[in-house]
Amino acid sequence: MSLKEKLTVSASPHVRSPETTTGIMLDVIISLIPALAASVWLFGPRTLLVTATTVLTCMVSEFLSRKIMKRQGTLGDLSAIVTGILLAFNLPATIPLWVAAIGSVVAIVVVKQFFGGIGQNFVNPALVGRIVLMASFPTMMSTWVQPFAWRGVQVVTTASPLASISSMFTAGDVSTAAISSNTALPSLWQMLIGQRQGSLGEVCALALLLGFSYLLIRRVITPAIPLTYIGTVAVIMLIAGKGSLSFVAYEILGGGLLLGAIFMATDYTTSPINFKGKLIYGVGCGILTALIRLFGSLPEGVSFSIIIMNILVPHIERLTTPKPFGSVKEPKEKTGKKKEAGA
Repeated sequence: MSLKEKLTVSASPHVRSPETTTGIMLDVIISLIPALAASVWLFGPRTLLVTATTVLTCMVSEFLSRKIMKRQGTLGDLSAIVTGILLAFNLPATIPLWVAAIGSVVAIVVVKQFFGGIGQNFVNPALVGRIVLMASFPTMMSTWVQPFAWRGVQVVTTASPLASISSMFTAGDVSTAAISSNTALPSLWQMLIGQRQGSLGEVCALALLLGFSYLLIRRVITPAIPLTYIGTVAVIMLIAGKGSLSFVAYEILGGGLLLGAIFMATDYTTSPINFKGKLIYGVGCGILTALIRLFGSLPEGVSFSIIIMNILVPHIERLTTPKPFGSVKEPKEKTGKKKEAGA
C-alpha cells in the first residue's frame, strides 16, 4: 500500500454497516407474516384483499408523488410496502376498500412525502392514516366481527374486549372474579391466539410475539422500547386494577398494544436513537396509553400515544444525547449588572 493510500482523508461515516434500508424493511415484512397468516385464518381471504389494497395504494402513491415532486424513486426500499401492511393491520375486516385506499394516500403522500420521504417524516405514517380514518369514518372503523364469520357463521358485530374491560373499570369492579364471570369476554387463551374482535393484525398476540422474536434475533430492533412501553402499561393497570392480574392481562393482550409497541413505536425515523431516550420514550407511550384507556372517551389509546411521543422525540434526544468525549461544559454567564469599578 502506497503512502498516498494510507493518508487518504474521507468524510464520515468511517465505519460502514452492510445493512441497507431494503434489507431492514424486508426483515420487518418477514416478521409481519405470522400476524398476516393468523389474520387470514381468523377473518378469511378478505384480509388479503384489504392488505393488497393498502399496499398497492401506498406503492402507487409513493411512485406518483415522487414523480410529481421530481424526486428519485424510492419504491425499491420497500418502506411503502411496510406502511401498507401496518395500515391494514390497524383496520377492521369489514372496512370498505375505498376507505382503506384513502388512509394509504394520507399515510404516504401527506405524512411521508410532503416532508421529504423516508427518514424525514416526524410521525408514523400508518398511525396517522388510521387516526384520519377514525375521525372521518368512526362507524366503519369501529365495526368488529367475530372470528371465523367468513366460514359461514352468522356475522355478529360486538364490542371489542378492550371496550368491555373499560366498561367494567368505569363501573368500579375489575376483580378476577368479576372478569371471569363476564360472558362477553373471551378467555385469556383466546386472547393469546386471536379469537376475539379487533383490527386485522392486532388480535393474535402469539403471532406478534413470533414477529418480535424474529426482529430481536435479526437485531433489527432492541427490546428497550417495547418492554418499557408494555411494562409501564402493566404497572399502571396493576395499580388501577387494585392488583387484579386478569385486568392487566386483558389490557396487554387487548387492543393494539403489542402491535404498536413492537412494530410502530420502534420505527427508526420517529423514535430516539440512544438508550436513555428509548426508555423515556417507552415510558411516555405507556403512561399516555394507560391514561387514555382509563379516563379517555375511547377504550384504545395506542395510536394517539405513539403519535404524541413521536412529536416529542426531538426534545427527548436533545436532553439525552451523550456529550462528546473530552468536551468541557461552558460556564453559565452571570445575570445582572456588574458593578463598575469605583462605583
